[in-house]
Amino acid sequence: MKRPVLVGIVVLLVIGGLVTGLRVLRGGGGAGSRRGSTDLVVYCAAGLKPALEPLVEEYQKRYNVDIQVQYAGSGTLLSNLQVAKSGDLYLAADAGYLEIARKKGLVDEVLPLAHMRPVIAVSKGNPLRITGVEELSNKKVRVALANPDAASIGKQTRSILQKAGLWEALEANAQENGVFKPTVNEVANDVKLGSVDAGVIWDATANFYPEVEAVHVPVFDSAVKEVQVGVLKASQQPTATLRLARFLNSTEGNRVFRRMGFDAIDGDKWEWSPEITFYCGAVNRRAVEEVVKAFEDREGVTVNTVYNGCGILTAQMRTINQKDGSGFPDVYMACDRYYLETVKNWFQEDRDISDADIVIAVPEGNPKNIRSLRDLTKPGMRVAVGQPEQCTIGALTRIMLRKMGIYEQLMPNVVTQTASSALLVPSVVTKSVDAAIAYGTDTKAEADKIDEISIDSPYAKAVQPFSIARSSEYKYLSRRLFEDILNAREAFTKAGFHFLADSTEI
Repeated sequence: MKRPVLVGIVVLLVIGGLVTGLRVLRGGGGAGSRRGSTDLVVYCAAGLKPALEPLVEEYQKRYNVDIQVQYAGSGTLLSNLQVAKSGDLYLAADAGYLEIARKKGLVDEVLPLAHMRPVIAVSKGNPLRITGVEELSNKKVRVALANPDAASIGKQTRSILQKAGLWEALEANAQENGVFKPTVNEVANDVKLGSVDAGVIWDATANFYPEVEAVHVPVFDSAVKEVQVGVLKASQQPTATLRLARFLNSTEGNRVFRRMGFDAIDGDKWEWSPEITFYCGAVNRRAVEEVVKAFEDREGVTVNTVYNGCGILTAQMRTINQKDGSGFPDVYMACDRYYLETVKNWFQEDRDISDADIVIAVPEGNPKNIRSLRDLTKPGMRVAVGQPEQCTIGALTRIMLRKMGIYEQLMPNVVTQTASSALLVPSVVTKSVDAAIAYGTDTKAEADKIDEISIDSPYAKAVQPFSIARSSEYKYLSRRLFEDILNAREAFTKAGFHFLADSTEI
């Protein structure tokens, strides 16, 4: 072998070895890798650093993920995000910044973490006996404030005190005898060092400065702000990013936030790949099936979806609750409010997502010339309806027929009662019945084989509500599934539903 060729091979082998070594060091392979290496970039409000640092350290240690964190004021970070158009997570000390970020198209999912409120920070023992905001306007009091255009605490201080008519005097004193700082931590440091007599900081921030005392005042105590984390649209790895966000929001994150003096929310149970159970009335399947699949893929979770008649689903819920309650669904989307009402005490607030018409389905060409429900009472008619104890279409059909005064006349012509709405239209397609009382959404799927007759009745409609179980350990994960369903107007419309939920929250 010629010497130049040999040298070239050696060089390639050395480079290959270096690359492999670097991958192992970064956790990209080898026996030491637990979940696989991922680089995540996090923008975090400076006031949240005491809680985020130990959580990031723990997450990196457990899951072999490289996380880079940039700390600054919430406003400064928001400005940076608009310019950089990169990164994965944005933690702000005030939900208002996440709302702005959403409106600017910078953020997708948002998860709550904790609550904070402003306080007056003074040296331990409060030597000047400061008890109210008005005293901070005294020229003899040196005051430090956070810059309202850079830090969340500064923005909130200005907003709250402008409404109270106290801002202008305080701002003038801060400019003359004090200073404006870019972050809440720098305000606290000034008070700690005695550079100023007082400042306005978050109550959680005061917990990290033993030399500083927090003075609570009514005008600030009522101004509770929510700390949130948002998944950036710019993220190239949304599943990994959402997983870290879920960790911060979880029972694990709650524990650290509380230990660090924050008023933490009660988040979801922490699991790397959690599973939730979704009980879903059969009529909704065509609209939600693809939404659920996309949700699973993006979140890196499993949604165990059970489609069936709502009478059967609610019976299962009762059986589960009569035992130990384990296995109870996390979320429930009923075919109609009728069956949610029977189990409502087990669920949180609900929202209507859509509605569907109830119609008469007949074979193509309508050979029996059926025009109305009364035609179904004629001798010799073969009719299919839902079983009222097992499915919503059955219960609603019974209510409608009774309201119209034709229940007793029509029921002798019923030759089959199905356990699910999905079984009604097939009986018309096979011509085993002359007509079925079914959802318009089910007839739409077989439009080339059957005809649809409208029903002139205010009771010929089913409304589909969505709700989250009180017992669920994954309420925030379930809310994000709800948000995805809210954004699925096209899927519902295509399936034949009327979409109701454009501006609904849960």
